Amino acid sequence: MTGGAASILAPSATPWRGGQVRDGVICVLAPNPSAMTLDGTNTWILRAGGSAECAVVDPGPLDETHLQAVAVHVERLGVRCARILLTHHHLDHIEGAERFAALVGAPISFPGRDTAPPAAPPAATTDRGDPQGALGIVPLGVEGLQIEGIPTPGHTLDSYCFHVPLLGALLTGDTILGRGTTVVAWPDGALGPYLASLRVLADLVSDRRVGVLLPGHGAPREDAGALIDAYVQHRHERLDQVRAALPELTSRGEPVAPSQEEMTDLVQRVVETVYADVPLEVWPAARRSVHAQLEYLREHDHRGVDGR
Repeated sequence: MTGGAASILAPSATPWRGGQVRDGVICVLAPNPSAMTLDGTNTWILRAGGSAECAVVDPGPLDETHLQAVAVHVERLGVRCARILLTHHHLDHIEGAERFAALVGAPISFPGRDTAPPAAPPAATTDRGDPQGALGIVPLGVEGLQIEGIPTPGHTLDSYCFHVPLLGALLTGDTILGRGTTVVAWPDGALGPYLASLRVLADLVSDRRVGVLLPGHGAPREDAGALIDAYVQHRHERLDQVRAALPELTSRGEPVAPSQEEMTDLVQRVVETVYADVPLEVWPAARRSVHAQLEYLREHDHRGVDGR
């Protein structure tokens, strides 16, 4: 990766601990740090100034101490939680949602589950495909606060981001992280829709003056446009690396449409070659991304995954 993009994606020297990010935006950090969740899952509390209501995004894992801490933050604000929003179905984001709903008496809005899917699956969208056009923006507000649910499939099929114009904020779940890059979680996730979703978010940032990205993991980012550009660059560089590796890892005798066993073996060989500098603990996620990359190349390149 070139120096500019690499520096944008690199970890911050300052540990992320959560807290108030700006007026109306508070993060309560869940105690579930790992290679995949970074410092832990970010649970976001959103509120318009003077409003008696707030929204909570991604209550996080089923950890009673964490859920109680979020409820206490809401209580200290002197407001009630009027809506719980979920970005996607991974358990580190939603496992505690039902318990938190019981604690605060709020409804759960999960647009990735509750909204009708597109007529064609996201993987079938064109290079200029627009998930907004396929699914539509979902209004999900609370008192004094307009919240737009934006379908952004790719990391998972049901991924949504939430745009909050009044706060100048875009909550990105796992579609964009506070540091590093996310996994395209094949077979639920797919690379074509993910690249289309990044274009949607780039246009949103450009057109609607998004001041801060609030990710599902990692610290907030105020360099939204540059960060999205770095994500796009990273994905295309990975594709180029996979393309370059395929002739060395396959023989002309291998089929264009490999069997499941052959694909599993090929994915592992690509990971060992292209992701050799990545810690072994994240190789399971790398395998899913590589599978998504190979499927993308099979659909979009003039060559098959056997390098021909």
